Amino acid sequence: MSRKVLITGASRGIGREIAISFAKNKDNLVLCCKNNIEDLKALAVELTDTYGIMCKAVTCDVSDYDAVKELYNEAGDVDVIVNNAGVAHIGLLTDMDIEDWKKVTGTNLDSLFYTTKLFAPGMVRAGSGRIINISSVWGEAGASCEVAYSASKGGVNAFTKALAKELAPSGVSVNAVACGVIDTDMNRNHLTEEDLDALCEEIPEGRMGEAKEVAQLVLMVSQAPSYMTGQVITIDGGWL
Repeated sequence: MSRKVLITGASRGIGREIAISFAKNKDNLVLCCKNNIEDLKALAVELTDTYGIMCKAVTCDVSDYDAVKELYNEAGDVDVIVNNAGVAHIGLLTDMDIEDWKKVTGTNLDSLFYTTKLFAPGMVRAGSGRIINISSVWGEAGASCEVAYSASKGGVNAFTKALAKELAPSGVSVNAVACGVIDTDMNRNHLTEEDLDALCEEIPEGRMGEAKEVAQLVLMVSQAPSYMTGQVITIDGGWL
């Protein structure tokens, strides 16, 4: 039976590959992004034509509660939420602007509260559902010059574990996928080739992960027994 899946930040990178993975599984999709709506609409058409699913593309700034409320009003209840939207900021914390801090924490962490507050009640009424949050190894280990990002992802991990306990009696599972260094535009825009090469030398697999690999894991988590909940599952090539 096809599920209805909400994926945030789905226009490119990991989110795009997650959308493709669920479409191949014949799930119906609600995809959202903030800026790249034309790319997202093109993806929705491609997935609809290729896999015969229903796929809707919606503009939404997930750091804005009112925008997420409009998203819910348009999408309705869903069976699976993948909270993927995220932004990074590299630089000394003492040099960071207040607005940049709010942007990172709003997009990476506040958005989870908004989507859960609005979409989880439908899951509770149905007695089933899956919430999957995309996190990072920096949420556990912390990264110098990425304090805001690390703090937000640490919050994602704690949010996941606490919410899992809260929703387990209702048959709703909550898990997170913590990524290592994945080959995405976000990483290539924030890190030099020298930085990326140095990171790859530290990773036992000797390479960055692929967005498709993260997507494969996210789909697997969405299909896992509901008894698996409150977990932060790491995919990092054995790095940390």
